[in-house]
Formats: sequence, structure tokens, C-alpha cells
Amino acid sequence: MVTGSVGLLSDAAESVVNLVAAVVALIALRVAAKPADANHQFGHGKAEYFSAATEGVMIFIAAALILLSAVQRFLNPVPLQSIGIGLAISAAASAVNGAVGVLLLRAGRIHRSVTLSAHGQHLLTDVWTSASVIVGVILVGLTGWQRLDPTVAALVGMNILLTGFRLVSQSMTSLLDAALPAADLERVRAVLDRSRTAEVEFADLRTRESGRHRFISITVLVPGAWTVDRGHDLADRVEDAIANALPDTTVQTHLGPRRTS
Repeated sequence: MVTGSVGLLSDAAESVVNLVAAVVALIALRVAAKPADANHQFGHGKAEYFSAATEGVMIFIAAALILLSAVQRFLNPVPLQSIGIGLAISAAASAVNGAVGVLLLRAGRIHRSVTLSAHGQHLLTDVWTSASVIVGVILVGLTGWQRLDPTVAALVGMNILLTGFRLVSQSMTSLLDAALPAADLERVRAVLDRSRTAEVEFADLRTRESGRHRFISITVLVPGAWTVDRGHDLADRVEDAIANALPDTTVQTHLGPRRTS
């Protein structure tokens, strides 16, 4: 409002989205942290995906408003005012966003939280868009080309749309019980390879994620002559080994007879 720049307005709109998304993320994380109960026997981890999806939808709305403002200003350009104040505010906000974004990404990796990671990525994206806006506003001040400001705003809007699409896409994939990432599957297979013998084999490996929690199902095949106790002890060892290799993992095993040809 101080400068009349739609480029800075687009940056401000995304910051508002960040603020509202942070509140939604806080609520989602509180829900996801609740232990399993009678109505949610596998926990509440998927609440995180709703947070990321909500943030993605909000980004779409902000991008639409930014693009609309950019088109209107491109058709009806106006000179910018008090550019120095606007740039100072934007630069300060970008510095804060950058620091918080790095901390959120780090926490997201440590706690395997899709909500924290998504919000951290969004904040770092905001830093780059803010930098583009600042450069655009400076160039407007230097060249006097007023249509450069809405052009930068439109580019910011399209970049935000791409970020929103990625967030929604990732959330929808996870809500559909996508399998564990390749790196996690490799660690599971490494445990199974160490447990595999001439008598023991594994089949029907199935995996899924629910927020930071992993769920793995596998069939343990042993000779039919084994006692139930012996097979059960082996299954317990396999479950413990996988859980140690992948924290926050619930492993379910099914004991079956291994048939020899």
C-alpha cells in the first residue's frame, strides 16, 4: 500500500498465506501427535497430509489474486512511491522467512514430518520470489518502466502456482497410501537379506506411510516342520530388526509354510 507495487503486494499476499498455513500446520501437528485410539487404531498421522493439501489450495487462491492484480496493473500502470521503505520491509521479511524455512526443513527431516517439510519448502520458495520482486522493484525505480512491476508479479504468481501444485500432488499421493520411498525400502530389504537362510524366505512385502509413521506387512515363510514357537521367535526378530532400521515403524508379519519343489 505504501509503494503501490503489485510485485510487493504479491509478496505480501504469499506472506499472509504463510501465516494462515502455519496456524493450520500447528493444528494438524497437534492432531497427528495424538496416540492411536479406539476410533483411529493406526494413529492420526494422516492429519499432516490435510495440512499440506490445505496450504497448497491456499497458494492457488493467492496466486489467482496475484495474477488478477498483475493483469489489471499491466493494463493500467501507475508510478511507484516510497520504494525504499517497501524494499526494506520486504528484505527484512525475506530474511526471517529464510531462517525459519531452513529450521523447518531441518526439523522436518529429523521428525519425518511432511507438514514441517512442506511449510519449510514454501518459505524458502517465498525467499526466492521475494528476491525477484525486490530486483524488479529496483529496476522499475531505475528505468521508470512501470509495466515491469506487474510483469514480475505475474511471474511470482506462476511460480507460486507450481509450488501449490507440488504440495497438493504430494499430499494426494500420500493420502492414497503410497509405498515407502526407495531408500526406506532398500533398508527393509537389507534386513530381510540378513535374515534369509536356506530355510527362511520372505514374500508379500507391502508398505505405506501415515505422516511420520511407517507401516510394513510381510509374510515369513518357514519349513512346515517348524514349531509355532520357533517361527514366532523368528518373526519377532525380523520385526524388531526392521523397526530398529526404520524408527516409527509398525511391522506386521504373517507366518506361512515354505513349500519346496
